Amino acid sequence: MSSGFPPIDEQMELLLRGAVDVVEEDALRQRLEQSRADGRPLLVKTGFDPTAPDLHLGHAVLLRKMSHFQQLGHRVVFLVGDFTAMIGDPTGKKATRPQLKREEVLANAETYQEQAWKILDRELTEIQHNSEWLGALGAEGLVRLAGSYTLARMMEREDFRDRFEKHEPISIHELLYPLTQGYDSVVMEADVELGGHDQLLNLLVGRDLMRARGMEPQIALTVPLLVGTDGAQKMSKSLGNAIAFEDSPREMFGRTMSIPDDLMWDWRLLLTDMDPSRIDRLKAAVASGQASPRDLKADLAHDLVRHFHGPGAADEARAEFDRMFRGGGVPDEIETRVVPSGQALFTLIADAGLTGSRAEARRLIQQGAVSLDGEKIGDPYFTLPTGANALLKVGKRRFLQVVAPTADAAD
Repeated sequence: MSSGFPPIDEQMELLLRGAVDVVEEDALRQRLEQSRADGRPLLVKTGFDPTAPDLHLGHAVLLRKMSHFQQLGHRVVFLVGDFTAMIGDPTGKKATRPQLKREEVLANAETYQEQAWKILDRELTEIQHNSEWLGALGAEGLVRLAGSYTLARMMEREDFRDRFEKHEPISIHELLYPLTQGYDSVVMEADVELGGHDQLLNLLVGRDLMRARGMEPQIALTVPLLVGTDGAQKMSKSLGNAIAFEDSPREMFGRTMSIPDDLMWDWRLLLTDMDPSRIDRLKAAVASGQASPRDLKADLAHDLVRHFHGPGAADEARAEFDRMFRGGGVPDEIETRVVPSGQALFTLIADAGLTGSRAEARRLIQQGAVSLDGEKIGDPYFTLPTGANALLKVGKRRFLQVVAPTADAAD
């Protein structure tokens, strides 16, 4: 036996923490044992299609699992899907996704990688681009690849099957996506592929393609889709329930404090290094009334801000939150925005990013959750009087200083 790899049970405990699917667990153990005996690290592949410029905490779950493999001494490849992103992963989509231009993909990829170093070890992470081999396939190679899989197997995917049964369009290029992702695994000779739970069928295509070529099929390991701040749907910027890596310490702390109490246990498990047994003890303490869920959620918020912004920023964010909500104060720094003449209040709120949508802004106004200089405003179509300079408050923790220019300024 060689080397610096930890004992197998220790590796398995860390790698299975928070995992949803492991195909196959026994095979993973065997590969870890062989790796430890040979002193050869496993090649762990994770693909990222840079379809948007920012990463959020939902991405952190997968990045943390990659980090776990790094901590154990394995070889982790951050695969930039600069080819597959131009196809668009249809997973979970009810309609064909728009195809991106290569320039957009590459710009997003740069941002992804820089933000990923907040979790991954830059020195230990390999960066590869799948356009290197997929672009070289050419028409003949792509036809041969398509000939290695059947439409029947592809239609086992729930999203494809549902759209087909409802006579909704499925573009041919969408059927190519799982094949090209699977081909990545063949070329890279991956031992393990990581992905979100919604990626499982794509990962299994990789196993099928490898097996068909006489290769040992990769282990497929998936992680949960993190539930967003609304406590209901998976985290997504488009749903307005996401916390981005680049959010300010104050915003990250405050938005974490807004999540339902029951959600913090999953966030603890998936986003921090707290031992699962300790999480269980804290959960029991809350259930018995021996611990405050608000204080424990503040501890979680502090830990997240500390990871992404440092301990000083975490301490300041917690102190400001306590001052605002226990002392009735307002933030030390508030953005000021000049409001166009005649703009309706609900559009102002949404355009300023204080809500995820105009519908949410309208609802909050009608529920009495919006005020100007302490006076509640119940009309979504309210407009600021000329020359007004007021503090807009939305909900309990969102503030904006709004200024309506005078008639002279407008001229």
